[in-house]
Amino acid sequence: MKQTIFQLLKEQGDLTFEQIFTRVGMTALLALVIFASYTLSHRGAIYSRKFNVSLVILAVLTGTVMIVIGNNIALSLGMVGALSIVRFRTAIKDSRDTMYLFWSIIVGICCGVGSFFVAAVGSGAVFLVLLFFGTVRNDSRVLVIIRGARRSELKVEALVFQAFERRARLRVKNTTPETVELIYETSEALLTRARKKNPALTDTFYAIDEIEYVNFVMQNDEIAN
Repeated sequence: MKQTIFQLLKEQGDLTFEQIFTRVGMTALLALVIFASYTLSHRGAIYSRKFNVSLVILAVLTGTVMIVIGNNIALSLGMVGALSIVRFRTAIKDSRDTMYLFWSIIVGICCGVGSFFVAAVGSGAVFLVLLFFGTVRNDSRVLVIIRGARRSELKVEALVFQAFERRARLRVKNTTPETVELIYETSEALLTRARKKNPALTDTFYAIDEIEYVNFVMQNDEIAN
């Protein structure tokens, strides 16, 4: 029994310099694929070059750790215990960033144990999926906020109904004895189409009696410049 436990805890096999260099090199190569994917899939202020570089370093570090651990169960348990006391408090700005972190770690693990083919095929598949879905953009939401006299409410509703082709939804209606504030939700495409049909769309709203302001607020899941 003692001999069996000793054999399990004993490190099995030593890697040559060429093997270590190959594993670290493949990890770095695939990490560059992650770097390129992150660059292509992020735009504007949401892109962080420092975070992107950190993904490359994370993959290489994970691969290095896997090379050191190898088949040594005692060392692997010690590594898990050491990492369990580390707390990461970095704020994730985009849900995709979590996926990229896991991608970097998985590439490091696969290359660290010598599974280059699995790492390459998996990374290629993820890269293509992200490249395909990265070109699909959600149409940004637009809030049309109009405030004016209550007696002009019907005129405002009729103009919105006509300008946005009956596809603007009333989300909020705030009233006082003298004023009314209407908040409609529409899409960027409909707003662009309405402005092409009527370049003076804002002036048309102000032409209605006693309109205080007309605001167009763009809403998007991503942070843009």
